[in-house]
Order: sequence, then C-alpha cells, then structure tokens
Amino acid sequence: MAVSGVILLLFVIGHLVGNLQIFAHPDVINKYAHFLQNLGPGLWAVRLILLGAVVAHIWAAVELTLENRRALPERYEADDTIQASYASRTMRISGFIVLAFILFHLAHFTVQIVDTEYRDLYTKTVDGMVVHDVHTMMVKGFQNLWISGFYIIAVGLLSVHLRHGIASMFQSIGWRNAKIAVPLDKASIGLSILYFAGNAAIPLAILAGIVS
Repeated sequence: MAVSGVILLLFVIGHLVGNLQIFAHPDVINKYAHFLQNLGPGLWAVRLILLGAVVAHIWAAVELTLENRRALPERYEADDTIQASYASRTMRISGFIVLAFILFHLAHFTVQIVDTEYRDLYTKTVDGMVVHDVHTMMVKGFQNLWISGFYIIAVGLLSVHLRHGIASMFQSIGWRNAKIAVPLDKASIGLSILYFAGNAAIPLAILAGIVS
C-alpha cells in the first residue's frame, strides 16, 4: 500500500505541475504534451508502472479490508469513532469515486472517446512545429460545466485521500513517531490543500474565461 502510494503520489504531483502550464502561452503545454507523446517505449514503460501501482494499491486496500473483517468478525455494539479522522474513515469510498473519475478522465483526454473531435485538434507553434492542440482540448473539455464539476469534486476527494494517505504511508514504513507526528499531519493537510487548489484552478479559470 505504501510503496504503490508513493508512486501514485509522485505521479499526481507531476501531472498537476504539467497541467498548470495551461496558464502559460498555449505553445508551452502543447510542446510539453508533444514531448510526452513522442517518448515511445519510455511512455509505455511509465504507463505500465502506473497501472501496476494502481492494481497493487487496490489489491492492498481489499486485502487490508478483508484482514480487518477477519480480525473482527462481529461488529461492535456501539460504533463510536474517537481518533480516526474523516479522511481515514472515507478512504474506501473516496478511492472508488476517484477510480471512476480516473477512468473517465482517461477516456476523455487520453483515449479521446468521449469527444472524438479532440483527435483532429492540431496547431502550429510559434517556431513552426505542428503539434496536437492540447491547450484547446482542455479549454473545450472544461467549458462543459458538468465535466468541470465532476473534476473538481473528484480532485477534492483525491485531496482528502492524499491527506490521510501521506500520513499513514510514513507510519506504514516506520518513519512516523511522536516527534514528527504533528508536523507531518500539518504538512499532509497543507499539501492536500495546495493540490486541490492547483487542480481546481484550471477548470474554474476556463469557466471564468481567464484561460481561453
């Protein structure tokens, strides 16, 4: 769970940094996407690693749930949670919703089967390169209020997921102790807030006409 979580955490941060280039000149994110699309075997290696991490993360979550149920075959008469945070109590449900969002997001922008017109979006950069117009694709996609709303809700749930996941990851690998517990919790909250703000800013800026 911890190892796959680290891989996925690094990916979502890198993915956000890449997407924030939408606020720069269109050539910036278009050239960035062009670079990624032309990595060849390297791109597929990254995709396979990410797929393996997702499968491992889900498998570990299922195994941990089953182990907990085997350890406690009968429920408590009183289900009063004292120390567990809201994030930790909703990890499973938020995880499934985020998974559904990821599948839709891939179908929308990567496989491009939600709107097949995206496949024909090409543009010429200032220096004459013909590249896939990812900037226009993102703008068109997030101009849809329902898609933007789903995106913001999903990244919000993912942020909650990250808030608990980062703290528990350090505990799983034995790096969490009484001395760093409070700073670690604050850092995980801060990172999750920044992650949500960065992701939500993209569709909101497009809907507001700031990015067009």
